[in-house]
Amino acid sequence: MRLRRKNVLVGISAGIAAYKIPVLIRLLKKEGAEVRVITTSEAQNFVTPLTLSTLSGNPVLSEFYDKNGSWNNHVELALWSDIFLLAPATLNTLAKMAHGICDNLLLATYFSMKKGKIYFAPAMDLDMYKHDSTTKNIQMLIKTGAVELPAQNGKLASGLSGFGRMMEPSEIIQKIIDHQLDNLPLKGQKCLVSAGPTYEPIDPVRYIGNYSSGKMGVAIANALFNKGASVTLVHGPIDKNLVLSGLELRPIQSAEEMQFAMEAEFDKADIVIMAAAVADYRPKNVGQEKMKKSKTEISLELVKNPDILLNLGKRKKSQILVGFALETQDEFENAKKKMIGKNLDFIVVNNPKNEGAGFEHNTNQGSIIFPNDKIKEVPKSQKSEIAEIIVDEIVALK
Repeated sequence: MRLRRKNVLVGISAGIAAYKIPVLIRLLKKEGAEVRVITTSEAQNFVTPLTLSTLSGNPVLSEFYDKNGSWNNHVELALWSDIFLLAPATLNTLAKMAHGICDNLLLATYFSMKKGKIYFAPAMDLDMYKHDSTTKNIQMLIKTGAVELPAQNGKLASGLSGFGRMMEPSEIIQKIIDHQLDNLPLKGQKCLVSAGPTYEPIDPVRYIGNYSSGKMGVAIANALFNKGASVTLVHGPIDKNLVLSGLELRPIQSAEEMQFAMEAEFDKADIVIMAAAVADYRPKNVGQEKMKKSKTEISLELVKNPDILLNLGKRKKSQILVGFALETQDEFENAKKKMIGKNLDFIVVNNPKNEGAGFEHNTNQGSIIFPNDKIKEVPKSQKSEIAEIIVDEIVALK
């Protein structure tokens, strides 16, 4: 699922190749993409909204206002989409895109898009495709940052043979995936991330643990992967349904197991993020049998666990090393000491007492502290959004 969690907006203009778009939508969904569809009004003569909405799972839009008078906001559509794919892109639509003519919802959305997100697949008859004006319009669009998915040579609807046939859906998908990977800022980078709690056994059925869900660490691993990195995730007990396919997983239970896994991968990594909530202590002696109830109180002797991040900081060479600090008092002072003492490139600090922060929540908030005393405040946001902010700071260091 190479497009998992990608929002793909498919724009369909009025050409016979529109009959291929249901197949394209199915392939996008198979790759894990969330798909929405805009058509020109005339495109619906070639493929029905019912088919498109059934396959995409979303209503098909073609007008600025629906039957109930609700506005279809083209700006929101552009902001929602990670990829805007225009297929088929007819001569008429290409010309309007190139020359700033905005007379329908599809074009209004196109002109609201940011650069680097637009792909177009021309489809028209032979002489139309090789016409000088079409060639010039395509070159104008390429200069704006749009990516052409060139028309292919083959049998055309007119009965002629030649260039003008829309690229096949499977090839369109592959071209988009290849282009996305080629232009990702962390392509070729190896990343090592820790996430989740550690469980320190007392006996075969009991353990000392904490409330960490691992959601923040998983979100960071996913964000790194989406930026093109190869990612190894060393994790305690977490919800693996949150993890993108394609990540290398190293499941562990205890702090000592996490230390072994992190140190085994550390020298191969370019970027290391220690987001796990590692237990500070473990029982000195682990019972081989279940501890029986006693009428009297019991005492557990605890010993200190290894400081994994400190040890990684000592071994650090050229790696970017990032840590987390969970503090309930003197947050900045304590986090800065940890950052300096452990040789970190920056540290993320949060306070679980703040609303929507800490364990179990899908949201978090906090601050990113840098060695030059720069502090970047991160307001309450979804953990996936905070992960993007953290990864953007890592990219800025490369």
